[in-house]
Amino acid sequence: MKRGKKYLEAMKKFDHLKFYNYAEAVELVKSLAFAKFDETVEISVKLNLKKSHTVRDTVVLPHRFQAEKKILVFARADRAEEARAAGATYVGDADLIEKIKGGWLDFDICVATPDMMKDVGRLGPILGRRGLMPNPKTQTVTDDLAGALAQLKQGRTEFRADKTGVVHLAVGKVSMDKEKITENITTFVSELERRRPSDLKGDFIKSISLSSTMGPGIKIMFKQNTKEAR
Repeated sequence: MKRGKKYLEAMKKFDHLKFYNYAEAVELVKSLAFAKFDETVEISVKLNLKKSHTVRDTVVLPHRFQAEKKILVFARADRAEEARAAGATYVGDADLIEKIKGGWLDFDICVATPDMMKDVGRLGPILGRRGLMPNPKTQTVTDDLAGALAQLKQGRTEFRADKTGVVHLAVGKVSMDKEKITENITTFVSELERRRPSDLKGDFIKSISLSSTMGPGIKIMFKQNTKEAR
């Protein structure tokens, strides 16, 4: 892959073979950012997974940095009123299903009560491709609408391992304080470690790197107990 001049200049400013602790890596990523916009800071974690393993869950980072997302809730009657009271952007049942079938997708997150999933399932080809299908594993199929919406509004974010066993997650913006980004990172890695498959032998995490949207990846020094890598 051909890299731009500014990227190549950034690559010359640090030791590619060195492993940095979380705080050092954050400081380095911030110093290397060169885009004219406020770049996102992203962590990439390579996991040791078997083909039978699935790592998928959600996390609420302590320091929010993204704009509030539009939340759509599939619910009926009293549950619909509960969703509206909890601050859902859009609430409905058959009407929203038909609207989405017609091509409307002006929302970021879908939540559904369990009784709605038989109908919502028909939207699988549309919502599934966009990662919007409600799922019990990500707590977006739930009877606790108030609790789910409260966490989503706080910035609850889904993470999952891709086919190569890598989990990517945005953990901040370059403009944020170093301490806040660092705390978001340690919170996420701790949550990720809790999802270790019970039958896995050996280390769960193989490697961690940190980068900004346009910048190079920085290798992070870590141990399976995140407290030791702070």
